[in-house]
Parts: sequence; C-alpha cells; structure tokens
Amino acid sequence: MKIQPRQIDGFLKKPDPAARAILVYGPDEGLARERLAILGKSVVADLNDPFNVAQLTGEILEADKARLSDEANAMSMMGGARLIRIDGAADALTTLLKEYLKDPSPQNLVVLHGTDLGTRSSLRKLFETAPNAAAIPCYAASQGDIAGLLRQELQAAGFGIESDAAQWLSQQLTGDRGLARNEIEKLTLYLANEAPGTKASLADVQACCGQGGSLSLDDLIYATGGGNPDLALRSFRQLMDEGMPPVVIHRSLQNHFRRLHLTRSMMEGGRSMGEAMESLNPKVFFKWETPFREQVGKWSMARLDMVLGRLAQLEADCKKTGVPDETLTAQAILSLAAR
Repeated sequence: MKIQPRQIDGFLKKPDPAARAILVYGPDEGLARERLAILGKSVVADLNDPFNVAQLTGEILEADKARLSDEANAMSMMGGARLIRIDGAADALTTLLKEYLKDPSPQNLVVLHGTDLGTRSSLRKLFETAPNAAAIPCYAASQGDIAGLLRQELQAAGFGIESDAAQWLSQQLTGDRGLARNEIEKLTLYLANEAPGTKASLADVQACCGQGGSLSLDDLIYATGGGNPDLALRSFRQLMDEGMPPVVIHRSLQNHFRRLHLTRSMMEGGRSMGEAMESLNPKVFFKWETPFREQVGKWSMARLDMVLGRLAQLEADCKKTGVPDETLTAQAILSLAAR
C-alpha cells in the first residue's frame, strides 16, 4: 500500500496491522530515521534490545537469503512481537521480499530503510502495491515544514520564537529534518534558564546555531553565486566535516538559483528589482539583500537556466550507487563559483 503524505502521521501513530513489512525511503535521512524509530517503538520498547530486535542489512540478506525468514518467524524469548530492521534496502532484495510477503509473520514486523528509491524501483513498487506491505516516502523538508517543527518543539519546551528568527533558522535548515532537530535541541538548551514563554530572538538563534552549518550554508550559497570559490570551498569543507548530507547542499543551491531566476523573470516582465524581491516567499533575509541584488544583476536568464540544469543533473548523478558525491559536489561548486 502506498501511504500518501497526508496519511503518514496517522499511519505512524497507529500502523495498519495488515502491513507486515514497511519500507521507509527517501532523500531526507533525518526524517527517515525519525520515522523508523517511531515504527520500531510501536513494536518494542527498546530499539537496542538484542532479544527482540534483529538488525540486518541488504548485504547480509543477499549473502544469506534464509536469514530473513529465520528472523521474521523467530519467537521472542520474553514474549510479544519482535522487530526486524533491514538497513541499506535496495532493489536487489525485491525477489526475496516478494517471496516473504506470500507468507509473512502475523506478529513480528519487518521494517526496511531504503535509499532514495526512484519511481522505477522494483522494491518501492512492490511495497506500494502489495496489500500486506506499506511504503512511506521521506522527502526533503521544506522551509515551511522546518518552521512548523521549530515552533512546535519550542512551544512544547515552554518557549517561542520571533518571526525573523524563525525565518532565518528554517531557511538554513531546509532539506534535513535530522539536522533541524539537532539545532532545535541546541536552541532549547540555550533558552533553558530563561523564563517560560520567552521568545528566541534573531540574536539568540545566531549565537546558538550560527557557528556551525547554518552560517556556513549561507556562506556557501552566496559565495558560489557571488564568484568567491575560496570561501565556497572552505564553507563546503566545514559542512562536510559537520556531517551535512550533500543532498541538503544540492537543494539549497537549487533553491537559491531558482529565486535568482524568478527575480530576473519578474524584472523582464516589467517589475523593478525591489518589487520582484518583495514578492519572493520567503523574503530574502536582510543580511543577504545586497549580495542577492548583485547576483540578480550578474546572472543572465540563459546562465541561470544552465546552472539549474547542471544542479539537477548533479543531484541525479550523486544518487547513483558508488558515485563519489562529495567530490562531484565540490567540483560543481568550484566551477559555478569561478564563473
């Protein structure tokens, strides 16, 4: 069964008992891990319980195909259901899972963590169409998603956040829910000694979250668009050292150049630069208004079309198995920033 985006939260809270195997896939690793943990805890209290949780990988099952059936049909020593977690699930497991779903365990749950499986993926198709399986996509979080999560988590901790601070932070964290949760946790701890109801200001957010990936991501984006290859590569290396997934950088660069493209398009339609920038949603953060204006003037529509095509191809290339995505991303950034 194919779980639609609007159905996911409800499914996670109360998984359909008909689904005896569930595939969680998509480019947002942080969101995927979060959803896998929620599903796992619907079966067992402790995800590290060696008696009730079997941790497998795609490689293990390819080498020993009987292992899935053995683990899935084993009885818990302590009673109750067991969880079988399979990481690195890919199309090589389709035949094995198709066979398993003919007679799955009625009690134990199999949960798979897939990569960014495309629409042609045989494993994804199997889980979307089988009546006793389910597929849950985890796409990169939008700025609106991150802003909502930010306000929700801070409210739960007894705090709030000012609108310009929420805009700034959510813009930096777009694309990776896991990174967003880490930064929100840092901000909550930062506010721990403040009075209940205190709203985090822009200064608070930048003091707490601005020394790591958030500022570096902005530096990377504007250095790439502004023709500063040294700063762009230095920021890229810092982000890689902090563990930021390359896909977050790809999406952030695509978003920036799309906004430049949209602004140029509106100007060619007769609007002034100020009017065009004012209509952007979200608006350009005030710190970056001047460099954004400069880049709108620097990049022609034809060059922006070329850049957007190249960034889309970069993301597609980096999703291929065995591709050195970090190297390809660095080369693309250097090439764009040097223009």
